Amino acid sequence: MQPTWQTSEQPGQRRAEGQGERIYRLLKQEIFEFLLLPGDRFSENDLAARMGASRTPVRQALHRLEQEGYLDVQPRSGWQVRPIDFDHLEALYDLRVVLEMEAVGRLCALPADVRPLPLQMLRHIWIESPPLADWATVASFDEQFHMTLLDAAGNPEMARVHRDVTEKIRIVRRMDFTQASRISATYAEHGQILLAILERNLKEARARLHDHIAQSQKEVRKITLHALHQARRETRD
Repeated sequence: MQPTWQTSEQPGQRRAEGQGERIYRLLKQEIFEFLLLPGDRFSENDLAARMGASRTPVRQALHRLEQEGYLDVQPRSGWQVRPIDFDHLEALYDLRVVLEMEAVGRLCALPADVRPLPLQMLRHIWIESPPLADWATVASFDEQFHMTLLDAAGNPEMARVHRDVTEKIRIVRRMDFTQASRISATYAEHGQILLAILERNLKEARARLHDHIAQSQKEVRKITLHALHQARRETRD
């Protein structure tokens, strides 16, 4: 028979875990939307009061965000939103390019009569269907496009590393889709990359992919810096 003291703690533990997940998602959203700015400091007590929760689920959420690289804990100073390190992001973008170039090479090496289902699904979304206008949806679809290339390439370890990179650059990458012109460009560029892969044109596919990522990287840096400047000015006002 299971000891009663174990069963009596389970409901409270589940509630704490549920609260921790809620607080984690809310804080991550605030960081992504620059409601909490890079460099902002706060304490566990202040956050617990704002979230209407005890310190246990707050601490769970904070440590999870720390592990993901969004927060730093400062001795005797509480927590801080980690400043955006563009040099680190550039290194992650370089790794992303290496992984996606290799994936494209593997896909273009497939026999001409092999049509992987994931690529056909991408064709439906990016070429055959009408473009979407909602930037958050397009940002999510963009991530799925590039992750699908890695998944279809058939190396699960490459795909795993690529997913980790995707998570780490998401905070700035999503900014690329806050402008309508960038949404239109993404649809066009994804279509060009995909058609080159389906035609097994390796040189064209890699050139299109490289230019696509480089242009996106350039734009997200510019848009992110502008968004941070705007958010700080609104905070001062």
